[in-house]
Amino acid sequence: MRFFPWGFWLLWVVAAASSSSARSDGGNKPRSCAELRQLYGAKGFSPSGVPQAEISGEHLRICPQGYTCCTSEMEENFANKSRHEFEGMLKEATRSVQVILTAQYKNFDGYFQDLLNKSEKALYDTFPGMYGDLYTQNSKVFKDLYSELRRYYRGSNINLEEALNEFWIRLLERLFKLMNPQYYLPDEYVDCMVKHSEQHKPFGEVPRDLKLKATRAFIAVRSFVQGLGVGNDVVRRVSQVPLSQYCTRAIMKLMYCAHCRGMSNVKPCNGYCRNVLKGCLANQADLDPEWKNLIDSLLLVADRFDGPSNVDIVIGTIHTRIAEAISNMQENRESIKSKTFQGCGNPKLNSKASSAEEKKRRGKYVSEDKPSGLSSEKLVSDAKGKLREIRDFWVALPSTLCNEKVSSGSVNEDRCWNGMAKSGYLPDVMGDGLANQINNPEVEVDITKPDMTIRQQIMQLKIMTNRLRNAYNGNDVDFQDTSDDISGSGSGDSCIDDICGKKLSKSASTRPPETHPMPKQSGQGVGGNSSNILLPSSFLLLLSLAAVAAQYLRR
Repeated sequence: MRFFPWGFWLLWVVAAASSSSARSDGGNKPRSCAELRQLYGAKGFSPSGVPQAEISGEHLRICPQGYTCCTSEMEENFANKSRHEFEGMLKEATRSVQVILTAQYKNFDGYFQDLLNKSEKALYDTFPGMYGDLYTQNSKVFKDLYSELRRYYRGSNINLEEALNEFWIRLLERLFKLMNPQYYLPDEYVDCMVKHSEQHKPFGEVPRDLKLKATRAFIAVRSFVQGLGVGNDVVRRVSQVPLSQYCTRAIMKLMYCAHCRGMSNVKPCNGYCRNVLKGCLANQADLDPEWKNLIDSLLLVADRFDGPSNVDIVIGTIHTRIAEAISNMQENRESIKSKTFQGCGNPKLNSKASSAEEKKRRGKYVSEDKPSGLSSEKLVSDAKGKLREIRDFWVALPSTLCNEKVSSGSVNEDRCWNGMAKSGYLPDVMGDGLANQINNPEVEVDITKPDMTIRQQIMQLKIMTNRLRNAYNGNDVDFQDTSDDISGSGSGDSCIDDICGKKLSKSASTRPPETHPMPKQSGQGVGGNSSNILLPSSFLLLLSLAAVAAQYLRR
């Protein structure tokens, strides 16, 4: 019988300690909830449901269960509100990156197309007066060339070298006939002439030089613009990944539980905030290596816009190179004819040829070093600065949101909200990425189940980076079937929702957002002490009585 008095003494000590802990923030008198009532109404909820003064917090399932101004309904409302607010913060942050990439895409796309348009217009304006019938009877050849160049730039599956070779062959065939109207030149003879042209080079070195420079320039510009588009698309898709249930709980605890405890003016500890956001954005942080690779590759390709492959000169003066080639053929027409006759034989005279002397005009096009208009130098300089700004975006996102949104301004790290009370924050800050969240004290993260949407975007970044590196080395790349490389890439039309939904149905990221169901407590907390505080006092009492009774029965 000696045991019962000791047991009841133990219960009294535990109850007193629990009461002391619960009231450690504000003495014995219940505090007013007027401040929280004002905040609750400002968030769009009815303030009539807010208690007049603190109540016991056994009903709370996310916030610490000491005395509180929050009811169960308020806690759930705050949980949903915090989720929407955090998603808004995240979308605002990602939107800033999208704005940068979209602006750069429009700038470069407009600039490159303007270069091509001006070159084409200059050709249409000057060639009729310079070459007469040589141009007017063959204008479609020139139009087709610019059409092919545009299709290539837009991503069509065109071999640019073959397209340029075809242009020179078609031009040579037509010019040779126009320059030699007195001869009958059947297709077989023209084919022979084309074969021999590789030796006597009727257009001089222009075709070879233009093919080399134009292919490198067009490969660079279209891969660069495509890379900006892919980066933008990746950011957009990742920004739509919903938060997990455990993240929603952690965000609520971070943003509103201090208000429930009557500490509205206490900001979250920086380390605590970073751990919460590193856990919530663990999958997003895994984008970092491939995102940096993409940005670095874009910067490399941008360097190709100067030097031998200067896009201003190469793309903007295509018409001048064509004029130069035509002039070479006109000046060497007799030599070309003689060599052709030697290799292919003398053709028959054309009895239907007009006896009148061919009307021909010769003009020497004055080559321009650079096209009129702004240089790409400033565009490239601005783009490099903007791209470097967003290079560390994903890995820096938790700290950025904590510093600028969640706990903006100065924070007293010794008297800040640590998820349980106003104090310092002791746990270490976790590393970046999913694998480093295995011991995250604030968010339960299953590191064995990566988000499939984000994994797809990581693969998309790898594919685009590989293309950019090929482009930097002057190797042609195919943009026609980008949707075949990875489902959900490109313009966003390549992935049918039903199919993608079935493939990704097991991923947490593909589940629709929920109105905050509250799963079982994980037992994780600051310093490992949260479980003691979160146990309801009634359960603690029953547990103690059971222990006393068991010991008494054993005696």
